[in-house]
Amino acid sequence: MRGVLRAVSFDLPILFDRVHLEGFCSSDALEPTPGLELKAQATGGLSAAPVPPVTMSTQRLRDEDYRDYSSTDASPEESPSEGLNNFSSSGSYMRFGESNSTTWFQTLIHLLKSNIGTGLLGLPLAVKNAGILMGPLSLLVIGLVAVHCMSILVKCAHRFCYRLNKPFVDYGDTVMYGLEASPVSWLRNHAHWGRHIVDFFLIVTQLGFCCIYFVFLADNFKQVIEMANGTTSNCHNNETVILTPTMDSRLYMLTFLPFMVLLVFVRNLRALSIFSLLANITMAVSLVMIYQFTVQNIPDPSHLPLVASWKTYPLFFGTAIFAFEGIGMVLPLENKMKDPKKFSLILYVGMTIVTALYISLGILGYLQFGANIQGSITLNLPNCWLYQSVKLLYSVGIFFTYALQFYVPAEIIIPFFVARGPEHCELVIDLSVRTVLVCLTCILAILIPRLDLVISLVGSVSSSALALIIPPLLEITTYYSEGMSPITIVKDALISILGFMGFVVGTCLTVYELVQPSSAPIIINSTSAFV
Repeated sequence: MRGVLRAVSFDLPILFDRVHLEGFCSSDALEPTPGLELKAQATGGLSAAPVPPVTMSTQRLRDEDYRDYSSTDASPEESPSEGLNNFSSSGSYMRFGESNSTTWFQTLIHLLKSNIGTGLLGLPLAVKNAGILMGPLSLLVIGLVAVHCMSILVKCAHRFCYRLNKPFVDYGDTVMYGLEASPVSWLRNHAHWGRHIVDFFLIVTQLGFCCIYFVFLADNFKQVIEMANGTTSNCHNNETVILTPTMDSRLYMLTFLPFMVLLVFVRNLRALSIFSLLANITMAVSLVMIYQFTVQNIPDPSHLPLVASWKTYPLFFGTAIFAFEGIGMVLPLENKMKDPKKFSLILYVGMTIVTALYISLGILGYLQFGANIQGSITLNLPNCWLYQSVKLLYSVGIFFTYALQFYVPAEIIIPFFVARGPEHCELVIDLSVRTVLVCLTCILAILIPRLDLVISLVGSVSSSALALIIPPLLEITTYYSEGMSPITIVKDALISILGFMGFVVGTCLTVYELVQPSSAPIIINSTSAFV
């Protein structure tokens, strides 16, 4: 992934945040060491009513024989006794030490950057697919539902921390324990599949981000190079640009492939923090410049439809839900806070800012460019050096962000292969799997070279499951045996049905558009912003 407004001044590397924020790694990476758990049980200082051991699954995705050499430990220098002292009897989250804890402002910044990604640039086209009135209203509704599902996930995680005397559970653990608490015996017996399902969708989401990055880089670099001969220093004249044809965008993707492979060979989180800093700066500057242009000389919007055709609305849904990509980060963010009691307020404030940013850019971008809006608003910027530099800056940020998004699925997939190979070949196997995964994302991007359709497909398939379908069902399985009001059950069922409908209809329509496109991708010149 899936962010633009990224923190640039904190000691916590962005990649550490994405790993623990998204909850993609196995729960063992964030749970106490075995020694810590034994000590906790021996001291008897953790007072809660644990679920009987026979009902709790101990299966994990990570193979314990695999030696983790990627430096993902949050605080390796902390001793077990220190970790135990930081865990209160009320089931609060583990603390990794004051030096690693985040303030409320740092948590807010991490929340923002974890939710704002490449999906933001596709929201103007999403508004076009829904209508100038229906689009913003739908974004508001989806934002409210997404925040509610985040709060559901936090509440259920708290419940299992208290029940099981665990200082921390990630997204996959929470779903697994939720199934184990279900009154349905079949779900209890197959609870470990809950973690598998969550990890599967998280891998699909992150690798989907990587595919989108290939398409984004190819489209923007192709446009900059083809317009280079006609690029001027005047951003206000209505000048027609004669494009200089270059190679196909898919060849640009192949050109980027070896550089991407070399980039993902960097396996250490702290080394990747340098790339994170570069991505943060370039993308933040680019976003400010995009807003600065979209608010100028907005054309008359009277010709824009208030409500678009129902046939294109599922494409809007896929892009919109893709943009709200940060549900996996809420649990670790609270875990890292110095004062976790403030997290609920920070969650609502941060998501209010995110939703306002989404709606504003979606509306302004569609008003500014109208029917000519493309899959990324950067492709609509005028052909002057100032805004060409925006495309290049944003592309640089996306390039470095590829390694950050790639890291998490690599940490889930690579141990499976490394653990089954000879010990002296660990490094060779690791680098080989990384190369294959990067090539896979490149191939998928080549097969689906339209940025808008890739975003909609990833959003419909995986983001809808993680953000809308799973959390309400998790609340039902967690609290049904304790008694739930019929209103709450109906509410959760409606949210899951909404997410499932978006999943099915959005996926089917996107695939149909790929097989039988209704219209060719929009190709415009620099005059489209002014005509």
